[in-house]
Amino acid sequence: MNLFSVKMRASRRTRDGEEHISGAERIVRAGDVPGLVSALVSRAQNHGKGRPDFTNIKIEAVPESACLRLPALPVRALDCADPAEGLRLAAGLLARAGVADPQAVLALLREAGGLRGAMLLDADSLERLEPDKRRGVRATCMDGAEVAAADAAGKNHYQEAMVLASKVAHAPNILAEICISDDPDYVTGYVASRELGYVRIARMKTPGSPEGGRIFLYRGPRAELAATLDFIERRPVLVENIPAAPGFGAPGASSAPAGPDKWAFLDERLERLSAGGLRRSIREMGSAPGSRVRCEGRDVLLLASNDYLGLADDARVKARAAEALAAYGAGSGGSRLTTGALELHGELERRLAALKHAEAALLFNTGYMANVGVITALCGKGDVIFSDELNHASIIDGCRQSRAEIVVYRHNDMEDLEARARLHAGRRGLIVSDAVFSMDGDVVPLPELLRIADRYGFLSMIDEAHATGVLGATGRGAAEHFGLAAAPDVTVGTLSKALGSEGGFVCGNARLIEYLKNSARSFIFSTALSAAPVAAALEALDILCREPERVRRLQENTAFFCARLREGGVAARSASAIVPLIVGDEKKAVDAARELFDAGLYLSAIRYPSVPRGAARLRAAVRADHAGEDLAEAARLIVLALHQVQEKP
Repeated sequence: MNLFSVKMRASRRTRDGEEHISGAERIVRAGDVPGLVSALVSRAQNHGKGRPDFTNIKIEAVPESACLRLPALPVRALDCADPAEGLRLAAGLLARAGVADPQAVLALLREAGGLRGAMLLDADSLERLEPDKRRGVRATCMDGAEVAAADAAGKNHYQEAMVLASKVAHAPNILAEICISDDPDYVTGYVASRELGYVRIARMKTPGSPEGGRIFLYRGPRAELAATLDFIERRPVLVENIPAAPGFGAPGASSAPAGPDKWAFLDERLERLSAGGLRRSIREMGSAPGSRVRCEGRDVLLLASNDYLGLADDARVKARAAEALAAYGAGSGGSRLTTGALELHGELERRLAALKHAEAALLFNTGYMANVGVITALCGKGDVIFSDELNHASIIDGCRQSRAEIVVYRHNDMEDLEARARLHAGRRGLIVSDAVFSMDGDVVPLPELLRIADRYGFLSMIDEAHATGVLGATGRGAAEHFGLAAAPDVTVGTLSKALGSEGGFVCGNARLIEYLKNSARSFIFSTALSAAPVAAALEALDILCREPERVRRLQENTAFFCARLREGGVAARSASAIVPLIVGDEKKAVDAARELFDAGLYLSAIRYPSVPRGAARLRAAVRADHAGEDLAEAARLIVLALHQVQEKP
């Protein structure tokens, strides 16, 4: 059955040419066309901007089968005291959507108001991309699927905007949209995207102002621009399930028709994170981990993975995991203390103990759970814990939950540690540190830490999450790195980084491991690791022992990468596989990471609270399977990106 698209455009002549007055479009059945045409003409003749000199009605048949049905965007409302606050809210939303310079986009809205359609901007460079700069991009061929034809007699700003925003948000490569109506009697505007939904902002201009505009923000290859324009301008769309317009609550907060929004405080907190460049987002991978991955529709070089030895996608590791899955099933069924353990659990624990030259080992579900479980089991009220100020969050959380006295010493400063240990000599306590610090890539001075612990009678504990498979000639960790015969009293590690699987572990003497089985709550009350990751870790451990050249390649790659960065004027050094590239400003770090991703390089922007405020950085993680030419090109791109963002005000 055919539907009919009915479009109305009204304008008047001015000294400078033609001024747009009004426009509307509906998609209706044949019997509704005459009444709709009459209603649209009447609307054109009674517009707040004045009477037009020219009104055009265009009617086209649209096969119902050709209409793409799209869900309406979720909607929420933000109230504000005045247009200035409304524009600040809009800028925060654009930043949250990933727009590089929201204030510059807002400045272009006035210029966009002179177009019949929308301005189309590159979301990063702000280059105008409309084929016709005088006309703009016209979003057409759309309507609400459940809207009655009689509703056309009066303009429903909200409903028409929801239809347009929902269609545009689903167009390929459209990042976001911002709109302020040019109707003098309507001051509400909106920002919309697939991620944000449709966000109404109560006041974005003063009452009576004829100014307004619409901007679509594009991020994608230029070769795909034609497909985006075709979707916006020509693809028939019916938008389904348009919700009722939400009302406005207190300034800056969301509200819903049924009453106060209990979650408004989360919107406010998220907006503050966005404004400060601190909001996180998750990128979705479309391929197995490797030196190169498919991420968000593009192929990128990966410098953000802790799979240091390239074992997560190794065919041998996957095959052994698959065999275990077939033999033992997908889940373990319960805690090891209540349901029993697989033989694989014990085999892996014996192998890990041998790797770390320890008497015994115990598996945990994650490295985080291992740190929390060990610290809270060993320390309690009345005890003292000495913790490096840059220790990982899992160590910090374990210290806090233990209820012991916590003494924080300056990062890797063994003189400060010894001075503090001397003050607490004779007490029961623990000295705990990362082996490799995850945000800086530097290594604990282990010989001195062990000397201090033994001299003052404190237990020593080292987290080797980023050291196993990375430090030492064969990847055994920090003790091998320093050529030590003795290991720390407690060694924590993870299976999820260089060993390419998942899970955590603790190594130490047999008394310690027996005690943890009976006291570590994160072990006792957790379902055991399933067979597949345990078997994968066993195979990865075998490969590490058989192929120490992987460790050597990783260390050589890191040295090569750092040297290329230094040649470009970027300070870069690392004793591990983590290379921190200090930026300072949080927003600049995010901008640099975004520019590099667009250039085909994925690495992480690290910000508060992972590092102190003002110490934001790019964190590059080198892999053994990175090719030299790829690392050289990555270094070149990073040098350019860092210079560019530092030159910005």
